[in-house]
Amino acid sequence: MKDFIGAHMSIAGGIFNAPERGVKVGCGVVQIFTQNSNQWRGKPVTDSDVALFKEKWCASGMNEIVSHDIYLINLAAPPGEIRDKSLAAFQEEMERCSRLGIEKIIMHPGAHLGEGEEVAIGRIIDAFDLLFEKVADYTGKVLLETTAGQGSNVGYIFEHLNRIIKGSAFSDRFAVCYDTCHTYAAGYDITTEKGYQAVFAEFNRIIGLERLQAFHMNDSKKGLNSRVDRHEHIGKGAMGLDGFRLLVNDPRFAKIPKVLETPKGDDDEMDIVNLKTLRGLIGK
Repeated sequence: MKDFIGAHMSIAGGIFNAPERGVKVGCGVVQIFTQNSNQWRGKPVTDSDVALFKEKWCASGMNEIVSHDIYLINLAAPPGEIRDKSLAAFQEEMERCSRLGIEKIIMHPGAHLGEGEEVAIGRIIDAFDLLFEKVADYTGKVLLETTAGQGSNVGYIFEHLNRIIKGSAFSDRFAVCYDTCHTYAAGYDITTEKGYQAVFAEFNRIIGLERLQAFHMNDSKKGLNSRVDRHEHIGKGAMGLDGFRLLVNDPRFAKIPKVLETPKGDDDEMDIVNLKTLRGLIGK
């Protein structure tokens, strides 16, 4: 039986290649982009692509495959070209995930670009109210990712995510992806037992632990409260191993996907190293 620890995998050569790549490095779960992450429009996913993807996923024994939207998307952008493109790209993402059977789309909430956090949060809510109504075929959840608060990004405090969720007419369609690097850089310190318990008690109070439905397992190149988003190998950054040890041994999160987004090296060999490090903390 595979566990719920894995990594982000490339879809080079076809989306259906991702499950096998995940198996090769020892993933129990996988995260993918469903299209080229550097382009606004994705190459259409054909019916045969969908069938092969589902077949390979089933054969892999993978517990879950989640999607991450492209980084170009900014649903907090003001009316204009970027907002229009962002709405169209996220709609496409929802439609692809519906066809592929992927039920979690992880996304960065957005950046206010100088117009203020409240304005940004309002625009994000409006965008999702539009999108959920438009794409009725997608019945899965959108996972708002905790951010480091770099630049004008919102989502670096739990209250931002809660306001988006509670402000939407579709609040039941949202969950959260907790990125360990981002939240540490934003000032949430889980590297001690006391800090760990306090952070997740705060998360539960503000958002609710039932909405915590994915983790990005990344150490941080920069320090606590640095507000800088730079991922590092597990145990090799400012966080060290203790926060990860607490996470992988927390029974509340045993069946929640925990996905590496650490530097991959050649041929994904660093995924093997980082997965081994994480699994080596279990039971310790």
